[in-house]
Amino acid sequence: MDGVGVEVWLGNAQSWECDTMGHLNVGNYVAKCMEGLAGLARELGMPDAFTASATSTLAVREQHIRFLREARPSAILTMTGGVLEMGESEARVLLLLHHADGALSASFNTVIAHVTAADLRPFPWPERVRARAEALKIGLPGQAAPRGVSLEPVAVHASLKRAEILGLPRIGLGVVKPSETDPFGRLRTDVVMARISASASHLVRKLILPTSTPETRQIGGAVLEYRLIHLDYPGVGRGFEMRSGLASVEPRSRRLVHWILDRDTGRPWAVAEAVKVAFDLKARRITELDPEAQAQLQAAVKPGLTL
Repeated sequence: MDGVGVEVWLGNAQSWECDTMGHLNVGNYVAKCMEGLAGLARELGMPDAFTASATSTLAVREQHIRFLREARPSAILTMTGGVLEMGESEARVLLLLHHADGALSASFNTVIAHVTAADLRPFPWPERVRARAEALKIGLPGQAAPRGVSLEPVAVHASLKRAEILGLPRIGLGVVKPSETDPFGRLRTDVVMARISASASHLVRKLILPTSTPETRQIGGAVLEYRLIHLDYPGVGRGFEMRSGLASVEPRSRRLVHWILDRDTGRPWAVAEAVKVAFDLKARRITELDPEAQAQLQAAVKPGLTL
């Protein structure tokens, strides 16, 4: 198969799915990705993988996401997918979101596990799925390759205790709502991303990061790349808090780390690393912050902050 893959989803960017930046919100990007993953599961011979009656399903372990060209309201979008590699009970699949002109809007390099729906126990892929996966093999396009984050294996050290030691501000607080769960009663992948996005303004406020003023160009923020690792799949009513901070600052970008932690145990549900840039809302392009703003950001960096 070529580097594009098989068509797994068709749709567009609705106005209510877009944020104050005027483009598709990252949580809704991932929501479309999860629909695409269900489409890919069907192509793999698992059409019922995401239904309430399923005995086996696909659990997302990790995602590397690149946002390449913004999708604004009414943008016509197409998603294709394929398999990069397959192990005994895990696989790495690629989902590519395209604009109508063929330009790549976003890529989702996703590690999935074949698990029991009841208790998330991994078990080997059936031979019929392996045969389909071989037919759905694709390569990784250069545009989808990691650029600002590493995909090397990482030992996650996130915890509520470590967050306190590092002085990471709390930017999110809440519980898992019934509307945020999948057919098996577990927190959905796209909701994790949506929660991170919804809490970002609190990080801006608590770190007093540079924001636009009426006297200057309208400057917002945009994320170019994410690495998101899922460690737990909590159910309805479980409480969480999000701790976040700046890990590094470059002239044209900054790297943020987010930890979503269980309020009772202090253990992580998910951790994420993001590459964020300043975005000129009038010119619709990445822009560089002035030296004073960069210095302010540099002062807020938390040395040693990792996933």
